[in-house]
Amino acid sequence: MNPPKEKTAEVKETVSTTTENLPKSHFTDTDLQMEWNLLLKQLQSKNTFVFNAIKAFKLIKKDENAIQVLYPSDSAKIEFDKISGEFFNHFKTKVHNYSIEIEYKRDFENLKIEVVTKKKIFEKFIEKNPLLKDLDDLMKFDLT
Repeated sequence: MNPPKEKTAEVKETVSTTTENLPKSHFTDTDLQMEWNLLLKQLQSKNTFVFNAIKAFKLIKKDENAIQVLYPSDSAKIEFDKISGEFFNHFKTKVHNYSIEIEYKRDFENLKIEVVTKKKIFEKFIEKNPLLKDLDDLMKFDLT
């Protein structure tokens, strides 16, 4: 006799919240930016590691009940996830709109933070005026 095979059922749990009866007040992009800047100021003094990770994020109001979060890297998003729940709950309460949906999008181009050195500035000037290259060769500028 063969032993009976155990049958396991895979259970998927979905959590859904109904927002039909909750307030859906209007909010502006200015409201969103003010709260975001306030959070950044608080984080700058309380938790500089998280502040440095998320300071390049951009929050944009897309629709009446949608916010798009543009983030530069996955590691920065992990740090943002630690505080995002608290931030968005506070924001929803403040603007009395509990049906706001958050959309995350990775943005490579617009969110790069470039350190501009004197050498890079000079190289941009050389592109506009090639005679500066001759001057640099002659004078041996120290742009470090």
